[in-house]
Amino acid sequence: MQETVFTKIRDGVIPSVKLYEDDKCFVIMDINPIVKGHSLVIAKEPYKNMGECPEDVLFDMMKVARMMDKKLREVLCCDGTNVLINNDPASGQEVPHIHIHVIPRFKDDGRKFGFTHDKYEEGEMISLGSRLRLG
Repeated sequence: MQETVFTKIRDGVIPSVKLYEDDKCFVIMDINPIVKGHSLVIAKEPYKNMGECPEDVLFDMMKVARMMDKKLREVLCCDGTNVLINNDPASGQEVPHIHIHVIPRFKDDGRKFGFTHDKYEEGEMISLGSRLRLG
């Protein structure tokens, strides 16, 4: 598997503030936080995206993200969190190694994510929905 900045952090080549570790993932403080306390839940192996990540690893990462959410709320008394995965470069993923951002949020913190909204043409949502339906 390829080496990434996260495998170097995992192996201790690059220093980090590690918050948690188990056999499938680890958690570090983000060195460029959106909000102080911003944490990253990182798979130990450098799976490129969700599609390449085994389900048991992804499930463990989500369990740990939930634990991190709880800890951020307890310690920082944040009002909420953003929990997100940038899945491939088109979505903003900068390191090709799956990781989950857990970002503490505070009421009126002034930070917004820069998403704009699309609008469906007449009948387009129904048509697309039929193609995207699972199972």
